[in-house]
Amino acid sequence: MIEGVSVRSLQVNTDERGHLVEAFREDWEEYETKPAMSYYSMTYPGIVRAWHRHLKGQIDHFICPKGRIKVGIYDDREESSTKDELNTFIIGEHNSKVIRIPGDCWHGFKNVGDEPAFLLNYPTELYNYNDPDEERLPYDTEKIPLDWQSEPHG
Repeated sequence: MIEGVSVRSLQVNTDERGHLVEAFREDWEEYETKPAMSYYSMTYPGIVRAWHRHLKGQIDHFICPKGRIKVGIYDDREESSTKDELNTFIIGEHNSKVIRIPGDCWHGFKNVGDEPAFLLNYPTELYNYNDPDEERLPYDTEKIPLDWQSEPHG
């Protein structure tokens, strides 16, 4: 596992009405730095949203409450003990997890399901509209050893 990445399985409480899943608890170690905001995005099947990173200390916490996504995280941090490592995770309503992502690692995701997927994120910094903390690379960059198009669908 990449240094600073952690994964927590989320408990799905189910009854005849449906289910309830806790997405955030301040006593979880994944949230050692408290979120500053939350947002969700909807992504159509087969779409890749990658790559980006944050260089001002932001930590992301990804959850996929609806659909199925493949999350990719790549560590190119010079000082990291896991430099050049790649982690991938398939998460969604079938596999409820929260993934803690050090913002200075490249990260992104692909909808690998057959329906729109929703990503819920709890970043530790507020989004700055005038000066966004984002550096981007195209999803098919050769700098990161993950070919989103050739990877099997989940």
